Amino acid sequence: MRAGILAGCEGRAAAMVARALFGTCLLVVMILRPTAAAAQAASSRDQEPNTGDDFFRPPANLFQLLEGYRTAPRSGSTPGSTRSVTTDTLNLRYDHSLALAPMWILALRSDLPLLAKNPITSDNPDGDYLHGVGDANVQAAVIQILNQRWAVGFGARLIAPTGGDALGSGKWQIMPIVGARYALWEINSSSYFEPIVRYDTSFAGDPTRKNISNLQFAPAFNLGLPNRWFITLYPSADIRINLGDPIIGQTGRLFLPFDAKIGRDLSDNASLSFELGVPIIKDYPVYNIKTQVRLNMAY
Repeated sequence: MRAGILAGCEGRAAAMVARALFGTCLLVVMILRPTAAAAQAASSRDQEPNTGDDFFRPPANLFQLLEGYRTAPRSGSTPGSTRSVTTDTLNLRYDHSLALAPMWILALRSDLPLLAKNPITSDNPDGDYLHGVGDANVQAAVIQILNQRWAVGFGARLIAPTGGDALGSGKWQIMPIVGARYALWEINSSSYFEPIVRYDTSFAGDPTRKNISNLQFAPAFNLGLPNRWFITLYPSADIRINLGDPIIGQTGRLFLPFDAKIGRDLSDNASLSFELGVPIIKDYPVYNIKTQVRLNMAY
């Protein structure tokens, strides 16, 4: 028992050290890397980078490496109790887009999450860290560019219960998506307002697991800054209204966080960003804190 506790502590400490080193290295690269625009000729200065951060401007191909950290209230060791469960994520994402017709784009996406998580279950009564694949998903979206200011799109994401009982939801899920983009040329060519709405619902899977039904909102506002920096408010669809079964610690239906991302385009085809989310209203407790570091590489 004591050896298991020591092993768990050592594993947690190693994970925290690795996460800190990873974030520090990426931050140093972001700050010290010279701005590519300064070395470009004047004829190419008006060309905007396309690094995959904009839903309505998908590059032909994108590989994204995401390192995430999240804590959330979950079931404790005794009936009716709660504890904070930590999830460390290394998500591998690949996107591909196709031109269907002039001003029409088909954007395809796939995600494979690799998780380290410490839930308490019947098979893990001590809450040790478990490692494995989470719930993988695929997504397709159709985007129409209306003009230089407006774009609209719709699609759906299919989530498979590949994470099993401990690392996944145990449910097949479908998530319709609809959104629009309004370019803010009055500020600069890199700024835009991009509201996106999703509805996540389960339709099959383990009948003993909770049914999923929640609305998700991302009223993203991206502000382009000098030297290829940018800041985005609400880049993720973390505003939630739960319409399904209540989860552990739920006292209402709304989850409203403060969610912001700051990043930099390292080149015309690569970007690095850091996102932080903390709850403002946590009646529906999606998380206690969330951090994500993303490295996008478009080609």
